[in-house]
Parts: sequence; C-alpha cells; structure tokens
Amino acid sequence: MPVAHTLEGPLSVDVLGRQDPELAEILLGELERQSTTLQLIAAENFTSPAVLAALGSPLANKYAEGYPGARHHGGCEIVDVAERIAVERAKALFGADHANVQSHSGSSAVLAAYAALLRPGDTVLAMGLPHGGHLTHGSPANFSGRWFDFVGYGVDPESGLIDHEQVRTLARTHRPKAIVCGSISYPRHIDYAAFREVADEVGAYLIADAAHPIGLVAGGAAPSPVPYADVVCATTHKVLRGPRGGMLLCGSELAERVDRAVFPFTQGGAQMHTIAAKAVAFGEAATPAFTAYAHQVVANARVLAQGLATEGLAVTTGGTDTHLLTVDPAPLGVDGRTARGRLAAAGMVLDTCALPHPDVRGLRLGTAALTTQGMGEAETARIAVLFATALRDESAGRGVREEVRDLTGRFPPYPAH
Repeated sequence: MPVAHTLEGPLSVDVLGRQDPELAEILLGELERQSTTLQLIAAENFTSPAVLAALGSPLANKYAEGYPGARHHGGCEIVDVAERIAVERAKALFGADHANVQSHSGSSAVLAAYAALLRPGDTVLAMGLPHGGHLTHGSPANFSGRWFDFVGYGVDPESGLIDHEQVRTLARTHRPKAIVCGSISYPRHIDYAAFREVADEVGAYLIADAAHPIGLVAGGAAPSPVPYADVVCATTHKVLRGPRGGMLLCGSELAERVDRAVFPFTQGGAQMHTIAAKAVAFGEAATPAFTAYAHQVVANARVLAQGLATEGLAVTTGGTDTHLLTVDPAPLGVDGRTARGRLAAAGMVLDTCALPHPDVRGLRLGTAALTTQGMGEAETARIAVLFATALRDESAGRGVREEVRDLTGRFPPYPAH
C-alpha cells in the first residue's frame, strides 16, 4: 500500500483521486517510490511544498508570450509581476546584471546562449562527452553537434582533473567562437578565471554551463561563474531545489540578445506557473537556512566519497568539492551497469556515467536530495557502507533494502503535516 502522504491545498491527491483515480494512483506510487528509496541521482532533489504549490497554481492557465510589459496576450498584469519578482530575485541571488527565467530546461538555456552568440557552423570548444560533457556540448544526436563544429577537451586520465594546457592548446589551434566550461559529472570546482583567460586570448565568448553547481553558488558553497562568463546557463532544480527549468544570467550588454534568443527565437509562451515556482525557489535560496544546506550538501558528499574509498571503490579525482562524485565499482568486481542494477534492488537510485578511461562506465551520485531530507554526515557514512555491501554481495540486497527503508522512514522528503 502507498505511504499515506497528503499535500494540502490544490496539491491534494484527493482532488485528482475523485476525478481520475488511475492517475492519482500513479502520483501516489511515485511519492511512495521517492519516499522509500534513496535518491542519489546528482541531478535530482526535492522541492519545497511552496514550490509545488506554485507549480499547481492557476498561473498554469495563463498564456504569456513575450516579456513583462510587452506581452502578445492580454490579461498578463498579474503574471508580469510574478516574472519581475523572479528576475529581480535571480539577479540579486547571483549578482548578475540581467536574468532570463523563461527557459523551459537547462538544454533550452544552452540553446538560447548559442543562438545569442553563435551562427551555424561556428567552432565551439567544450568538454568532450566521454569526459563529462553534456549532450548540448556537441553530441551528434543533439542540435549542438549538428549545427556547430565542436572540439572537445578532456581531463587528465590519471588525476581526472581538467587539462587546462590542453584547453589552451586547442583554443589556440582552432580559434573557437565560444568556449563552454561545465560538466555533468565533474566533481571539482571549475576554474572560471582560467577559462576566461584562454577565452580572452583567442577572442572567444565564454559560456558557463553551471546547471550542476548553480545551487551551491547560491549558497556560497562554490565559486560563481557570473564575474567571468559572458553568459551563464543553469537549471533551477538540482541543488537549487526549484522547479524543473532553466535560466540565463549575463551582463547588460548581452541582455537584449539573450532575451530575443529565448523568445521569440527558441521558445514560445512562457510557463508562468514554473516561473512563479522559480521565484519561490530563489527566495528560499537567499536565506541563511539555504546557505547552511548548501554547505551540508558538500560536507555530506565528501563524507560519502571518503566512505566509498574506504570500502574499496575508486573515487575519481580522489574526492569532491561539490554535491556529486563519480566512482568506479570495478575494484568490487562489478561494472557500472551491473552496479546500478544491484543498488536499485537495494533501494538506492543513481546513474551510470562515463569515466576518464576508454569504454569504462562508472557511477555518478549526489547528496542534494538526502541532505534536503535532513540527513547529515553520520547517515551519509552509513549509506557508504550499505552501498558497498550491496555491491559486494547481491544476496545482501534484501537486508540493505530494509535498512534503506528504515532510514528514509526517519527522514521523509515530505513529513506528514
């Protein structure tokens, strides 16, 4: 039977249950899954009930193509206020001259950044996909790889750290129109100043894809790309704990180009309920409580990295500065895909990822969600032990699953009111 969680107001599943019990059961089932397993996917988190309330609000009904004060639809007086609040809160939170909060996702934000600064066929230098680059960093299956000429830089195979000399050499050789710094699986802080220096040397724009660290930036637990990058692309979920969506930050000189790249070039009507939810998240992220949270996320990640290393897993770069870490489970006798399956059976949900070795798949995991649930270093240390136990002995999965259920029961993502 599903766990008896109830979210009040318009989020109440009771409302949906009376209208569409089949879908209500699916929502309850997903809440049950999230509430009884450990969410270790580095890109996921739990939003606050306030963010969920904004997402389920009447603002979802409003069409609002354009920007506040210049919409293509009538009746936007109230949603204009919501978007202005979101923009001002984002600017204040990140110290940016300009913020665009309309992007539907992180990929949409990157697309808009490219549209603002590049033309099809331009050369772009970005982290190669085998080393932790995102699909929007030149994958041939993605618009980026089809429209632009991407050159990939990588990490040192021994240290796992970005090879800045390689970045400089490739930039001098290929003279890119833009350089992208950012990764989906790099566990260390990115040296934005070093990338800025290379970009200036070759006359390139610097685009920071800060989808993963932007929440840590908001909480003062990671360096900010805003003073260095021409355009910063980010998501509003992950560590930031907002709704699924994207945003862009830039200086005033690029504000109009960025805005026009979002609308009307790459998107139509803004999702006003999501923008209101972003405003809520920005407000939450500006509090001392969020600052403490962001630093706890990093503390938990470091404990997890140390614990997994002690248990025999190979932790890339020797640890982490952020909310995420990547590990190779091979020393315990399993490959990445087998490990993910065993961990899922034991109630631990995470991803596989590329490691800086040819054809090796490892595991990427993060501590943002479990920290939101209130878990600290003691719980994280125990999770490392359970993690390794499930990998070493497939038959131990049942016992680990019960301990995971007990742990999540003591730290529910949405405590009953």
